[in-house]
Amino acid sequence: MHYFALFLAILGEVAATTSLKAAESFTRIGPTIVVVVGYLVAFVCLSVTLKTIPVGIAYATWSGVGIVLVAFIGWWRYGQRLDLPAIVGLGFIIVGVLMVNLLSKTEVH
Repeated sequence: MHYFALFLAILGEVAATTSLKAAESFTRIGPTIVVVVGYLVAFVCLSVTLKTIPVGIAYATWSGVGIVLVAFIGWWRYGQRLDLPAIVGLGFIIVGVLMVNLLSKTEVH
């Protein structure tokens, strides 16, 4: 259940962050509502997650997965280009998130 809450936190943050561009400095009401609701969902769900997952693990996962998803959506929806160093760097982020969650024994999670 705690990883489901983290998943919802990631989705809320990604929806809000990718809607910032469409909100055009908060001059468009629809995307602005998505930004506000998305961040609200993200922080509420992240706070629920922190009851069972250590803050370092939760935040590393939340931010790492969010970075990769926002970069992918920027490429797909907004046509933003990702060069080879960017793709490799995003790959390193994915590897890092996997290592923290699957291999790390520093904290129980």
